[in-house]
Amino acid sequence: MVFASLTFLYLFLPLQLALYFCLRQQGHRNALLIVFSLAFYAWGEPVWLSLLLLSSVSDWLFARFLEPRRGTWAAKALLASSLTVNLALLASFKYADLITNSVNAVTGLGLTSPGFSLPIGISFYTFQTMSYVIDVYRGEARAQQSFGKFLLFVSLFHQLVAGPIVRYVDIAHEIDNRVHTRDDFARGVLRLCIGLWKKVCLANVAGELVKQTLDGDLGALAAFDAWFGIAMYTLQIYFDFSGYSDMAIGLGLMAGFHYKENFHFPYISTTVTEFWRRWHMSLGSFFRDYVYIPLGGKERWAYRNLFVVWGLTGLWHGASWNFLLWGLYYGVLIALERLVLRQLLDRLPAVVRHSYLLAVVVVGWALFYFTDFGRLGAFFVAAAGQSTAPALGSAGLGTMVAKNVLWLVVAVACCTPWPGRALFAVRAVIRERGGAVVDAVVVSALSVVPLAMATAMLVGNSYNPFLYVRF
Repeated sequence: MVFASLTFLYLFLPLQLALYFCLRQQGHRNALLIVFSLAFYAWGEPVWLSLLLLSSVSDWLFARFLEPRRGTWAAKALLASSLTVNLALLASFKYADLITNSVNAVTGLGLTSPGFSLPIGISFYTFQTMSYVIDVYRGEARAQQSFGKFLLFVSLFHQLVAGPIVRYVDIAHEIDNRVHTRDDFARGVLRLCIGLWKKVCLANVAGELVKQTLDGDLGALAAFDAWFGIAMYTLQIYFDFSGYSDMAIGLGLMAGFHYKENFHFPYISTTVTEFWRRWHMSLGSFFRDYVYIPLGGKERWAYRNLFVVWGLTGLWHGASWNFLLWGLYYGVLIALERLVLRQLLDRLPAVVRHSYLLAVVVVGWALFYFTDFGRLGAFFVAAAGQSTAPALGSAGLGTMVAKNVLWLVVAVACCTPWPGRALFAVRAVIRERGGAVVDAVVVSALSVVPLAMATAMLVGNSYNPFLYVRF
């Protein structure tokens, strides 16, 4: 099940909220959340529920046994065992086909690929349980004695499928002691509806334009069409994933959980380093705290550590070599910025620095989009104006752009903080002049509008992909 579906919005969520707030004891509410979370996960592929439970049980036990032995060789052995189990599960179910096919290509052995379908959310919940065991080993978290409470942390449907990656230490207190307020609930509803609108009304529309330009014959793709298509993918992937993160954060607020932000307007950045401090922040902080710094950070073998992190970041996104290339591409850019580019960029006007950032990010999304290297090469040939089509594109694309001018303006504006700042300013005036009641009415109205728009599009359109569900 996904958030941007009529079943979730008008059946699953209302039923969950109604039952949740009928209960008074925190333990009963936790149990209800577990039941609904497991049902949410099992909706599409119930077989993978067993894998989620196996991962949860193993890491809960590892942490329980590890904590009283902290500082001994036994604790190190338990930590190593936990990491081995988690990485083995990830390798088996996400990377087995890539490994097998690569071995066959190099050796000609003809090994049979396992052909597993990717368990939804495995990259996210595996990282969450690994970070928990590592934090217990470091003494930064207490081992959770109750398996039910640990399972709640792992399985919360708000963030189970596609993050943000939530660390146990960030919500440990709220598992037992969260406080529900009307303000949090109202903000959660608004955040949910805005995220839904971004996903359905912006990401899905961008995705339709991507399909019409990049999924056909690339050999006959005009340069303008190629750049327009990858620019639309740049918008699609941002609104798809940030919209989902908004919905997850909103759902958390409605239940009394405060998840950290995952995006902070990355496309307004002026350097690649800044971009990755704003994009998928929970993943960046995970690799920083659990890979980059333990390897030595900037103090020892800095550039080795940098490329290890970016290679892993690329492969985390998918079991295909183009993702590794995409990750290393950013590793090279960040290394160049550290060595020479940053000093040069700081001397240039902000508009030039921003143009540089957008250019390298759009090229990066091409590496990300095309999993087939043949099609990737054909795209860059077309983008360079070397295809059989006229460089300025087809008349059909011109008509497509003309029909979507208003949507394009809105989409670009929503990549910046200005709409949010305008909303904050309006609400501040309303609270000052009309008080909390009027402000609550306005928030409710602001929630209904994007919800209604998204619902109308979900009813009338079968195209509703979720990009990050495969990562």
